[in-house]
Order: sequence, then structure tokens, then C-alpha cells
Amino acid sequence: MLRIKIANKWIGEQSPVFIIAEAGINHNGNLQIAKKLIKKAKECGADAIKFQTFTAGDLASTKSKYFKIFENLEFNYNDFLELYRYAKKQNIIIFSSPFSFEAVDMLIKLKTPAFKIASGDITNIPLIKYSAAKKKPMIVSTGMSTIKEIQNALRTIQSQGNKRIIILHSVSAYPAPIDEINLKAIPYLGKKIHYPIGYSDNGSDQLVPVIAVSIGATVIEKHFTLNRKFKGPDHKLSSDPKQFRIMVENIRFVEKMLGNGLKKCQPSEIDNRINARRSITTNVTIPKETKIKRNMIGIKRPATGIEPKYFNQVIGKTATHTIKSEESLKWKDIR
Repeated sequence: MLRIKIANKWIGEQSPVFIIAEAGINHNGNLQIAKKLIKKAKECGADAIKFQTFTAGDLASTKSKYFKIFENLEFNYNDFLELYRYAKKQNIIIFSSPFSFEAVDMLIKLKTPAFKIASGDITNIPLIKYSAAKKKPMIVSTGMSTIKEIQNALRTIQSQGNKRIIILHSVSAYPAPIDEINLKAIPYLGKKIHYPIGYSDNGSDQLVPVIAVSIGATVIEKHFTLNRKFKGPDHKLSSDPKQFRIMVENIRFVEKMLGNGLKKCQPSEIDNRINARRSITTNVTIPKETKIKRNMIGIKRPATGIEPKYFNQVIGKTATHTIKSEESLKWKDIR
């Protein structure tokens, strides 16, 4: 698996899980709320915060029932410039999902460290191609998609000479039903696609992202709000700061439990390795120059002598000195 770097953070196998607070449109069109989201995300332990960059006219038809909603949630270049500068002061990575060529250009001007392609745009090949050509890391959400659609999006990014790709498993239902979350898609995608695989969560359950990490997710994106009671389409399925902080703590806890995957004796096991294992031990006192018979030795704790696998080789050896009963037998004791 390749490792991808976004700003100062490495993402992929053997790297800490990259945790994104998905602020999206939860700023409600208010710049001060957006700033509070940035500050709180940092305080909660998020590595990054993500917004959405669009104009209503680029995103939806004027006949769409969502047009007016989107219109009230637009941020212009100067708004984003203020947010990017504020995020830098807070020492948190900030990036966005562009929904048009103009949005891509705006984010490039802002020196965004990455692009996020929303699930709804995974078949928007022109937008993916235009974004990928900027050579920024590409995070692609895969809600509603098939493996063929994902691979087509990947080929489009690669065709622009861009291999800095992260794929996020996601289910585009709000909230996603527990029996449809299908977290086993994470290791499946890992086998099919040799890029970091993560999970973008659209549910209200705090346990799901933690489980996703336990089966291989290297990135977690979670909707984030200051208050789940705020008016707006995404607040109810988002985590508030208290919930988000607990999720981050649990993810870091799981990371510690997962370790590096190498099977070896752990530092905490060293004493038990001696006390719980066995070695060849004398059942009786064995006088010097005595040939050792089977009934003279046993296999007992602790493991301070010859390993049990040499039991048959010890039989027939001669004691080099008198060996007391219940002693762990050592190679210097026999010849």
C-alpha cells in the first residue's frame, strides 16, 4: 500500500489514522460558526477539517428544491481565505470538496493541501480529471458506487499523472442504516486498490468509525457540528464536539491495541515467558557421573533451564556434578 502525505501528515499503513472533521455546510453560511468549527475540531483532536466549495448555480438547477438552501450556504474566496488563515493559526489542516472547475481554481489559489471528491461526483469525470491535474492528493468518497465506477475514477486521476489517492468507503444514506454500512468493504477495497482506504461516516453512531479503524481504515471522516439541534440538513447526523472527542480518543485507543501486526514477545510478557514456560527439571538428586534416566527428570516451571524439546537428548547424558532435586537442568550440568 502506498503512503500519501497531506500537509505534514503521512496517511497509510503503519501511520496514525488521519481523522477529518467534516464541517461541510454545518457553518450555516456564518463565517464565525465556521471559525468555531475549526477551533473545536482542533481541540477535539482532529487532524483536519473539511468544508465544501460551491455556488448554488454550479451545484444545482434553480428548479431544484435545494437551490435556495445551497444559495444561503455559499462562501466566497475572501471567506475561505479567512478560514484558511484561521486554520493555519489553529495548526489544523484545512481543505475542501470542490463542486466546479471554478471551485478547484479557488482552492488552488488558497494553496489547499488536498481535494475531496464527494460521493455524488464519483461519476463526474470532467471534475475529477480537472482536479487531479492540479497534482494535489485526491480523497475520493465512494457512496452509491460500484467497484467499476471507483476504478474508472481511479484511472481518470492516474491519467493525469497523479497517484496521490485515498479511497473512502461510504454509504450515502443519512443516516446510513446499520445493516447497510458494510464495513467489510474496507478490506475488500484494500485488496482491489493499492491505495490507502478509509471510511466516511454518514451515521450518528459513534462506534462505527472505531470499528472501521479496527478492520483497516487509515482515514476517518465524520460529520462535525457545534450543536446537533442547529437547523440544517446535516446537523442531526453529525457529532458534536463532546461526541467527536470521544470518537477520537477511542480511535487512538484502538490504534494502540492494533499495534504493528508483527508477532513477537511483548515487553510485558518477558517475565511471564520465564515463569509460565517450562524447562527440564530434576525429579531426584542426581549424583556426579550418574547416567540420566527418564524417571530422573521432568518438565516443570520455570523456564530457566534446558528447553523441553531437548528432553530425549538429555536422557543418557552424564551428570558433570551432583545435581540437587527440583533444579532446572542446564547444559553445563551434563555431558
